[in-house]
Formats: sequence, C-alpha cells, structure tokens
Amino acid sequence: MTVYVVDDCKDAADSLATLLSLMGHNALACYSAEQALELVQAEKPDCVMLDIAMTGMDGLGLVRCLREQFGDDVVLVAVTGSPSDDPRVQATFVEVDHYFEKPVTLEQVRKLFPE
Repeated sequence: MTVYVVDDCKDAADSLATLLSLMGHNALACYSAEQALELVQAEKPDCVMLDIAMTGMDGLGLVRCLREQFGDDVVLVAVTGSPSDDPRVQATFVEVDHYFEKPVTLEQVRKLFPE
C-alpha cells in the first residue's frame, strides 16, 4: 500500500513512515498538509495517516480536501496527541475512517495494515 504520513512533527512522521516501510508498505513522510496535497497530485495514496493539530492547514482541513478529491477511495486515519474532547478532534471523527491517539503502537498499526 502507498501510505502518506502527515505530521508537522518531523520525528513523528519519520518514525511512523519508517515502521510502515519495514512492514513492506510504500510510506512517505510529509511535514505539512500542503506538502501532502502536492504529493497526491503525483500519486494517489491508498491511505493517509495525519495529525489533526498542525500549523498552517490543520488535519481537518486536509481531510476535507482529500474527501472532496477522492471520496471514500482513500482510507483516512487521524493520529493525534490532542484530547478526544477537542472540538477539532470531534469534527474529524465524522470525516475519518480510523482514529489513533499518539503514540501509535505497533499493535494498532498491525491491525490497520495486516501483513
């Protein structure tokens, strides 16, 4: 699968992308929503794992752009350290397919991407 990992925390994006790569997926780290939107023009991902609270365009804005462009053809996974009662997180629940709180565990990733 082609998976874009979008997080403005470079270490978080790189770590999750590395884990997915080790599991055999084509994983690319993106450090902003804007960068992810540029990449989807070149190659449509199968899945986008994204942080909600990012600088610039936040994760909810990215989710809405991706849904508008791809509908349900891309699996969207919110990955955030924000509490579940945060209004942005609540709004994102309606739009995404899955939601993980940071830190994401290997077990969660394996359930989402069975080998």
